[in-house]
Amino acid sequence: MAQETETAAETETYFPTRLKLWTMPPNYAGEVWPAFYVFLGQNRDSDSLTRSNFAEALAAIGGESETVLIVHEGHWACGWVEWIAISQDDEAALRAADEIFERLEDYPVVNEDAWSELEFNEASDYWESLSPREKVQLAIEARRRYHWLDKLPVWRFGRFSYYDLGNQSGDWATIADSIQESLRD
Repeated sequence: MAQETETAAETETYFPTRLKLWTMPPNYAGEVWPAFYVFLGQNRDSDSLTRSNFAEALAAIGGESETVLIVHEGHWACGWVEWIAISQDDEAALRAADEIFERLEDYPVVNEDAWSELEFNEASDYWESLSPREKVQLAIEARRRYHWLDKLPVWRFGRFSYYDLGNQSGDWATIADSIQESLRD
């Protein structure tokens, strides 16, 4: 009797409560995925939170495998989209994905540290790609928001690294903080 119960439990299929099986979109001309659940997606225009959640959630369910795929598709409006497809036969990945979806309903971040690091790295890369003139222009724009700083010379921002922005004090920190905030948007 105990052996029959174990066998029945082992063959029970898990049906996710939050994930949905793939369905054919209108005007769709690509490959079909009827045996796969749709997890998270991203596209060319995704913000840093969406991209971070996509990468962190994929890692949390075990990464790509024969049963967990990243489906890449072209799209007329945004160039490309990709989404995580999980086979209906991968119970462990489906359970993990369902749990992540449940957590995302309460708080929209899979991993805050990863998201913060991605934002920092992208802002830093962008700042470092600017010419000194462009850096000074951003500092001038930031200074305009704080009328009491209108006499503060901002030419020195042209020589700052992104690290330098985070290590300012006094009035310089007000402008540096404003620049950093605008770079993370």
